[in-house]
Amino acid sequence: MSVVFERKGNTLIARLSGEIDHHSAAEFRESIDREAELLRPELLLLDFGEIGFMDSSGIGLIMGRYKNAAAYGGTVRVINAPPMIERMMKLAGMSRLDVI
Repeated sequence: MSVVFERKGNTLIARLSGEIDHHSAAEFRESIDREAELLRPELLLLDFGEIGFMDSSGIGLIMGRYKNAAAYGGTVRVINAPPMIERMMKLAGMSRLDVI
């Protein structure tokens, strides 16, 4: 489980790798929140290209970052999600929030 950050102008890219479950979600959340709080990006991109597994904790992770970003006027998008994870997000209604 790791997060690598890249900043491009007013965009913060968080490249997540590993699995998102109950245990790792808290670590991902803390790391992303710490970086986003410092930079307050207009756009936070959560790159799920290296996520091999995600349970419902991942939905909570995304929703929490969405709410945090909205509080300071930013937005969140999930990019490079594997098909099964993208399907899970769509079933959870995340496409209505324009996150995916």
